[in-house]
Amino acid sequence: MANILRYNPADDAFDDLFRGFFMRPVRFEGQQEVQVKLDVNEDDKAYTVHAEIPGVKKEDIHVTIDGSQVAISAEIKNEKEVKEGEKVLRSERYYGKVSRAFTLAQDVDEATAQAKYENGVLELRLPKRVTAKTKKLTIQ
Repeated sequence: MANILRYNPADDAFDDLFRGFFMRPVRFEGQQEVQVKLDVNEDDKAYTVHAEIPGVKKEDIHVTIDGSQVAISAEIKNEKEVKEGEKVLRSERYYGKVSRAFTLAQDVDEATAQAKYENGVLELRLPKRVTAKTKKLTIQ
């Protein structure tokens, strides 16, 4: 026999309120939202990933590869100071971290993987790991 539950729209509104409050970082007016946007291309030998991470130094970007799982993370440091002569009118600092993880269809050969960061775009060249072909043994 099926269990019947009464639907209460107020429960969803309450959950949405807290989901948005706790799960999303607070963003101040005029501050750009930083996300890692990805393009993944595949050919016979490798995957090519283009990740847009503008305004980040290459030293602050970290890429980890574990089999077919790839994770990209970056530390964002943004400082802005408005002066009028020698007097500081406003000083703003924002420090945060963004990350993106995804799974590819085939394992990556970590030893020959390459990364290049230029003009806010991280390019990863991830060669596919050569898998051993199935070998049929003859029984003697």
